[in-house]
Amino acid sequence: MVRRFPVAHTFSIVARDETTGQLGVAVQSHWFSVGGTVPWAEAGVGAVATQAFSEPAYGPRGLDLLREGMEPGKALAHLLQADDGREVRQVGIVDSAGRSAAHTGARCMEHAGHHVGRGFTTHANMMTGPGVWQAMAEAYEASTGDLAERLLRALEAAQRMGGDVRGQQSASILVVAATPTGQAWQDRLFDLRVEDSDRPIEELRRLVGIQRAYASMNAGDAHLAAGRVSDALFAYRSALDLAPTNQEIRFWTGLTLADAGGMDEALPVLRAVFDAEPRWREVLRRLPATGLLKGGDALADGILSALV
Repeated sequence: MVRRFPVAHTFSIVARDETTGQLGVAVQSHWFSVGGTVPWAEAGVGAVATQAFSEPAYGPRGLDLLREGMEPGKALAHLLQADDGREVRQVGIVDSAGRSAAHTGARCMEHAGHHVGRGFTTHANMMTGPGVWQAMAEAYEASTGDLAERLLRALEAAQRMGGDVRGQQSASILVVAATPTGQAWQDRLFDLRVEDSDRPIEELRRLVGIQRAYASMNAGDAHLAAGRVSDALFAYRSALDLAPTNQEIRFWTGLTLADAGGMDEALPVLRAVFDAEPRWREVLRRLPATGLLKGGDALADGILSALV
């Protein structure tokens, strides 16, 4: 008898971006918190999706084999040979060179299948009808943008084909950098999960957009710390364009503008923040004591006085 694992009947894609070398996995399932089971990736090593009657150990063990220099086909064969439950597993692997391999066990629930492409694999089981994995492959190959965008396009194509016969529940995207920094948390460019939703792919796309905005904010912080004020302001404005109703981003963008001498541009931004959520006034009052506000108490008092 096969030991019971999370029943991640689902569709997913594993890929390496040919331009940037980034590696990633995106997945959707009618199963709670699929992101905790299916996607695995490590910068400079590879990416793995393990699903159907999912064996989570395929993720870290597969990455270990890739790290040791084993190509994906041999790594997958090694994993399957050691697993009595191989016929109910579905797995995709891509390495940092773009080599790829996939497996769909003979007892995976129909409709089930996979596609192995150049630098990517798609896989699906327990689908409403056939063709989901091919639709994902076609969408990925036809799409433009960065890896996260192309992975989302693949998920959306799968859902348009009918997706999981049970419907939707959770989704996840994991994208890591091409080259490891030695600090794994910095290598994860996107690591987002929608645990329980009627429309998890739509929510995942929304979260990706917010993460892009915060990435731009972080870039602005780095520019500011290095004294590159104009670059910082450009990054903050870009973040605001990506998430115009996010009060956190609005606040710090407006504050940076004010601290850089752009009070005329800053005040309308900060007014919108304070009108939407008055507690940000208190945040501003507390900031001078941290030393993070170049203009100190005088700037904070000036902003608050101008926006009574």
